[in-house]
Amino acid sequence: MILIADGGSTKADWIALDINKNEVFRARTLGLNPAVVPGEELKNRIVNMFQLINIKDEVEEIHFYGAGCGTPKPVQILHDVMKEIFTNASIHIAEDMLAAVYAASGTNPSIVCILGTGSNSCYFNGSEMEMLTASLGYSIMDEASGNYFGRLLIRDYYYNKMPKQIAKSFESEFNLDADFIKMNLYRKPNPNMYLATFAKFMFEFKNEKYIKKLIRKGFQEFFKYRILPYKKDNSTPIYFIGSIAYYFKETLEKVANKHDLSVTGIIQRPIDNLLEYHKENIN
Repeated sequence: MILIADGGSTKADWIALDINKNEVFRARTLGLNPAVVPGEELKNRIVNMFQLINIKDEVEEIHFYGAGCGTPKPVQILHDVMKEIFTNASIHIAEDMLAAVYAASGTNPSIVCILGTGSNSCYFNGSEMEMLTASLGYSIMDEASGNYFGRLLIRDYYYNKMPKQIAKSFESEFNLDADFIKMNLYRKPNPNMYLATFAKFMFEFKNEKYIKKLIRKGFQEFFKYRILPYKKDNSTPIYFIGSIAYYFKETLEKVANKHDLSVTGIIQRPIDNLLEYHKENIN
Protein backbone atom coordinates (compact mmCIF):
# COMPACT_ATOMS: atom_id res chain seq x y z
CA MET A 1 0.00 0.00 0.00
CA ILE A 2 1.19 3.52 -0.85
CA LEU A 3 0.01 6.72 0.85
CA ILE A 4 0.22 10.13 -0.83
CA ALA A 5 -0.65 13.18 1.24
CA ASP A 6 -0.90 16.91 0.72
CA GLY A 7 -0.79 18.47 4.16
CA GLY A 8 -1.56 22.08 4.96
CA SER A 9 -1.83 23.69 8.37
CA THR A 10 -5.62 23.35 8.39
CA LYS A 11 -6.11 19.94 6.81
CA ALA A 12 -4.25 17.07 5.16
CA ASP A 13 -5.67 15.12 2.22
CA TRP A 14 -4.58 11.47 1.92
CA ILE A 15 -4.93 9.00 -0.94
CA ALA A 16 -4.18 5.30 -0.52
CA LEU A 17 -3.02 3.32 -3.56
CA ASP A 18 -2.52 -0.39 -4.00
CA ILE A 19 0.70 -1.81 -5.40
CA ASN A 20 -0.54 -1.18 -8.96
CA LYS A 21 -1.26 2.48 -8.11
CA ASN A 22 -5.02 2.01 -8.17
CA GLU A 23 -6.86 4.24 -5.72
CA VAL A 24 -8.20 2.41 -2.67
CA PHE A 25 -9.62 5.26 -0.58
CA ARG A 26 -9.29 8.91 0.38
CA ALA A 27 -9.16 10.41 3.85
CA ARG A 28 -8.74 13.81 5.46
CA THR A 29 -7.11 14.62 8.78
CA LEU A 30 -6.53 17.87 10.59
CA GLY A 31 -3.43 19.76 9.50
CA LEU A 32 -0.03 18.20 10.21
CA ASN A 33 2.31 21.19 10.25
CA PRO A 34 5.22 20.00 12.46
CA ALA A 35 6.53 23.56 12.82
CA VAL A 36 3.53 24.58 14.94
CA VAL A 37 1.86 21.34 16.10
CA PRO A 38 3.50 19.29 18.91
CA GLY A 39 4.54 15.74 18.13
CA GLU A 40 1.95 14.10 20.37
CA GLU A 41 -0.83 16.07 18.69
CA LEU A 42 0.51 15.13 15.24
CA LYS A 43 0.27 11.50 16.28
CA ASN A 44 -3.27 11.92 17.59
CA ARG A 45 -4.44 13.52 14.35
CA ILE A 46 -3.22 10.51 12.37
CA VAL A 47 -4.36 7.72 14.68
CA ASN A 48 -7.82 9.26 14.98
CA MET A 49 -8.39 8.62 11.27
CA PHE A 50 -9.57 5.00 11.30
CA GLN A 51 -9.00 4.48 7.56
CA LEU A 52 -5.29 5.14 7.98
CA ILE A 53 -4.92 3.09 11.15
CA ASN A 54 -6.74 0.12 9.62
CA ILE A 55 -3.99 -0.25 7.01
CA LYS A 56 -0.97 0.96 9.01
CA ASP A 57 0.83 -2.40 8.84
CA GLU A 58 0.21 -2.72 5.09
CA VAL A 59 1.70 0.65 4.14
CA GLU A 60 5.05 0.27 2.36
CA GLU A 61 5.57 3.87 1.18
CA ILE A 62 4.45 7.32 2.31
CA HIS A 63 4.95 10.43 0.21
CA PHE A 64 3.98 13.37 2.41
CA TYR A 65 4.14 16.98 1.23
CA GLY A 66 3.43 19.43 4.01
CA ALA A 67 3.39 22.95 5.35
CA GLY A 68 6.20 23.46 7.84
CA CYS A 69 8.35 20.78 6.19
CA GLY A 70 10.91 23.10 4.64
CA THR A 71 13.60 22.73 7.32
CA PRO A 72 15.22 19.62 8.85
CA LYS A 73 14.00 19.79 12.48
CA PRO A 74 10.22 19.74 11.86
CA VAL A 75 10.70 17.15 9.09
CA GLN A 76 12.45 14.88 11.59
CA ILE A 77 9.64 15.38 14.13
CA LEU A 78 6.99 14.35 11.60
CA HIS A 79 9.13 11.49 10.29
CA ASP A 80 9.52 10.06 13.78
CA VAL A 81 5.78 10.32 14.43
CA MET A 82 4.92 8.54 11.19
CA LYS A 83 7.55 5.85 11.69
CA GLU A 84 6.08 5.05 15.07
CA ILE A 85 2.68 4.47 13.43
CA PHE A 86 3.58 3.06 10.01
CA THR A 87 6.38 0.77 11.13
CA ASN A 88 6.81 -1.04 7.80
CA ALA A 89 6.85 2.03 5.57
CA SER A 90 9.61 4.01 3.90
CA ILE A 91 8.70 7.63 4.57
CA HIS A 92 9.44 10.53 2.24
CA ILE A 93 8.65 14.03 3.51
CA ALA A 94 8.94 17.21 1.47
CA GLU A 95 7.55 20.72 1.79
CA ASP A 96 4.15 21.57 0.39
CA MET A 97 5.78 23.84 -2.18
CA LEU A 98 7.07 20.77 -4.03
CA ALA A 99 3.57 19.27 -4.11
CA ALA A 100 2.31 22.55 -5.54
CA VAL A 101 4.93 22.37 -8.29
CA TYR A 102 4.08 18.78 -9.17
CA ALA A 103 0.36 19.55 -9.15
CA ALA A 104 0.57 22.73 -11.20
CA SER A 105 3.40 22.52 -13.70
CA GLY A 106 4.74 18.99 -13.47
CA THR A 107 8.22 19.23 -14.99
CA ASN A 108 7.77 22.55 -16.82
CA PRO A 109 9.51 25.78 -15.72
CA SER A 110 7.12 28.13 -13.92
CA ILE A 111 6.47 30.28 -10.89
CA VAL A 112 4.26 28.38 -8.44
CA CYS A 113 2.52 30.02 -5.48
CA ILE A 114 0.55 28.81 -2.48
CA LEU A 115 -2.23 30.95 -1.00
CA GLY A 116 -3.81 28.82 1.70
CA THR A 117 -3.64 29.02 5.48
CA GLY A 118 -0.07 30.18 4.82
CA SER A 119 1.62 31.42 1.65
CA ASN A 120 4.81 30.81 -0.27
CA SER A 121 6.25 30.78 -3.78
CA CYS A 122 9.08 29.36 -5.82
CA TYR A 123 10.50 29.40 -9.31
CA PHE A 124 10.75 25.88 -10.70
CA ASN A 125 13.38 25.63 -13.43
CA GLY A 126 12.24 22.23 -14.66
CA SER A 127 14.27 20.18 -12.22
CA GLU A 128 14.77 22.20 -9.02
CA MET A 129 12.93 24.78 -6.96
CA GLU A 130 14.52 28.18 -6.52
CA MET A 131 13.26 29.95 -3.40
CA LEU A 132 13.60 33.66 -2.64
CA THR A 133 13.98 33.03 1.07
CA ALA A 134 13.08 30.57 3.78
CA SER A 135 9.52 30.98 4.98
CA LEU A 136 9.35 32.31 8.54
CA GLY A 137 5.66 31.62 8.92
CA TYR A 138 2.52 33.38 9.97
CA SER A 139 3.86 35.96 12.43
CA ILE A 140 6.36 37.55 10.02
CA MET A 141 5.55 36.51 6.45
CA ASP A 142 2.63 34.65 4.81
CA GLU A 143 1.43 37.62 2.76
CA ALA A 144 -2.10 37.20 1.32
CA SER A 145 -2.65 33.94 3.21
CA GLY A 146 -5.67 32.97 5.23
CA ASN A 147 -3.93 33.83 8.50
CA TYR A 148 -2.72 37.17 7.05
CA PHE A 149 -6.27 38.21 6.17
CA GLY A 150 -7.61 36.91 9.47
CA ARG A 151 -5.14 39.12 11.29
CA LEU A 152 -6.19 42.18 9.25
CA LEU A 153 -9.87 41.53 9.87
CA ILE A 154 -9.41 41.31 13.63
CA ARG A 155 -7.25 44.44 13.69
CA ASP A 156 -9.76 46.42 11.62
CA TYR A 157 -12.60 45.29 13.83
CA TYR A 158 -10.83 46.32 17.03
CA TYR A 159 -9.63 49.63 15.56
CA ASN A 160 -13.16 50.37 14.26
CA LYS A 161 -11.96 50.41 10.66
CA MET A 162 -14.43 47.76 9.52
CA PRO A 163 -17.71 49.05 7.98
CA LYS A 164 -20.52 48.83 10.54
CA GLN A 165 -22.75 46.42 8.61
CA ILE A 166 -19.86 44.03 7.98
CA ALA A 167 -18.71 44.40 11.60
CA LYS A 168 -22.19 43.41 12.77
CA SER A 169 -22.02 40.18 10.77
CA PHE A 170 -18.46 39.62 11.98
CA GLU A 171 -19.66 39.86 15.59
CA SER A 172 -22.45 37.37 15.02
CA GLU A 173 -20.15 34.80 13.44
CA PHE A 174 -17.15 34.84 15.79
CA ASN A 175 -16.34 35.04 19.47
CA LEU A 176 -14.52 38.39 19.54
CA ASP A 177 -13.91 38.57 23.27
CA ALA A 178 -10.34 39.83 23.72
CA ASP A 179 -9.39 37.13 26.23
CA PHE A 180 -10.74 34.39 23.96
CA ILE A 181 -8.76 35.71 20.98
CA LYS A 182 -5.55 36.02 22.99
CA MET A 183 -5.95 32.52 24.40
CA ASN A 184 -6.20 31.10 20.87
CA LEU A 185 -3.28 33.17 19.61
CA TYR A 186 -0.86 32.71 22.49
CA ARG A 187 -1.88 29.69 24.53
CA LYS A 188 -3.35 27.14 22.15
CA PRO A 189 -1.67 25.20 19.29
CA ASN A 190 -2.18 26.22 15.65
CA PRO A 191 -2.61 30.01 16.01
CA ASN A 192 -2.09 30.29 12.24
CA MET A 193 -5.04 27.97 11.62
CA TYR A 194 -7.13 29.92 14.13
CA LEU A 195 -6.43 33.19 12.30
CA ALA A 196 -7.26 31.58 8.96
CA THR A 197 -10.77 30.70 10.16
CA PHE A 198 -11.59 34.41 10.10
CA ALA A 199 -10.54 34.66 6.45
CA LYS A 200 -13.45 32.44 5.40
CA PHE A 201 -15.67 35.34 6.41
CA MET A 202 -14.39 37.26 3.39
CA PHE A 203 -15.94 34.79 0.95
CA GLU A 204 -19.43 35.88 2.05
CA PHE A 205 -18.67 39.55 1.39
CA LYS A 206 -16.25 39.31 -1.52
CA ASN A 207 -18.19 41.87 -3.57
CA GLU A 208 -18.05 44.51 -0.81
CA LYS A 209 -15.68 47.42 -1.41
CA TYR A 210 -14.00 46.95 1.99
CA ILE A 211 -13.21 43.28 1.32
CA LYS A 212 -12.03 43.96 -2.22
CA LYS A 213 -9.62 46.58 -0.89
CA LEU A 214 -8.32 44.17 1.75
CA ILE A 215 -7.78 41.41 -0.80
CA ARG A 216 -6.09 43.75 -3.26
CA LYS A 217 -3.69 44.96 -0.57
CA GLY A 218 -2.72 41.40 0.32
CA PHE A 219 -2.19 40.34 -3.29
CA GLN A 220 -0.10 43.44 -3.99
CA GLU A 221 2.16 42.58 -1.06
CA PHE A 222 2.42 38.98 -2.24
CA PHE A 223 3.51 40.07 -5.72
CA LYS A 224 5.97 42.58 -4.26
CA TYR A 225 7.74 40.08 -2.03
CA ARG A 226 6.99 36.69 -3.57
CA ILE A 227 6.76 37.04 -7.35
CA LEU A 228 8.39 40.20 -8.73
CA PRO A 229 11.85 39.48 -7.23
CA TYR A 230 12.15 36.44 -9.53
CA LYS A 231 12.37 38.97 -12.37
CA LYS A 232 10.45 36.83 -14.86
CA ASP A 233 8.41 38.21 -17.74
CA ASN A 234 5.01 37.24 -19.10
CA SER A 235 6.46 34.23 -20.91
CA THR A 236 6.86 32.41 -17.57
CA PRO A 237 3.67 30.62 -16.44
CA ILE A 238 2.40 31.55 -12.98
CA TYR A 239 0.28 29.05 -11.05
CA PHE A 240 -1.57 29.47 -7.77
CA ILE A 241 -2.67 26.80 -5.32
CA GLY A 242 -5.29 27.30 -2.61
CA SER A 243 -8.73 28.63 -1.75
CA ILE A 244 -7.70 32.27 -1.32
CA ALA A 245 -6.51 32.41 -4.93
CA TYR A 246 -9.47 30.35 -6.13
CA TYR A 247 -12.23 32.48 -4.56
CA PHE A 248 -10.60 35.82 -5.37
CA LYS A 249 -9.41 34.95 -8.85
CA GLU A 250 -10.68 38.18 -10.44
CA THR A 251 -8.72 40.44 -8.09
CA LEU A 252 -5.65 38.23 -8.37
CA GLU A 253 -5.68 38.50 -12.15
CA LYS A 254 -6.08 42.30 -11.99
CA VAL A 255 -3.06 42.64 -9.71
CA ALA A 256 -1.03 40.38 -12.00
CA ASN A 257 -2.03 42.41 -15.06
CA LYS A 258 -0.85 45.63 -13.41
CA HIS A 259 2.62 44.09 -13.38
CA ASP A 260 2.33 42.93 -17.02
CA LEU A 261 2.01 39.35 -15.82
CA SER A 262 -0.82 36.85 -16.16
CA VAL A 263 -2.15 34.00 -14.07
CA THR A 264 -1.81 30.73 -15.99
CA GLY A 265 -3.87 28.54 -13.69
CA ILE A 266 -5.45 28.27 -10.24
CA ILE A 267 -5.95 24.97 -8.42
CA GLN A 268 -8.08 24.96 -5.29
CA ARG A 269 -7.05 21.49 -4.08
CA PRO A 270 -3.89 19.97 -5.58
CA ILE A 271 -4.32 16.37 -4.43
CA ASP A 272 -5.82 15.05 -7.69
CA ASN A 273 -3.07 16.62 -9.81
CA LEU A 274 -0.47 15.36 -7.34
CA LEU A 275 -1.87 11.86 -7.66
CA GLU A 276 -1.57 11.94 -11.45
CA TYR A 277 2.00 13.17 -11.20
CA HIS A 278 2.90 10.29 -8.92
CA LYS A 279 1.29 7.73 -11.17
CA GLU A 280 3.24 9.00 -14.17
CA ASN A 281 6.59 9.96 -12.70
CA ILE A 282 7.38 8.18 -9.43
CA ASN A 283 8.11 4.46 -9.28
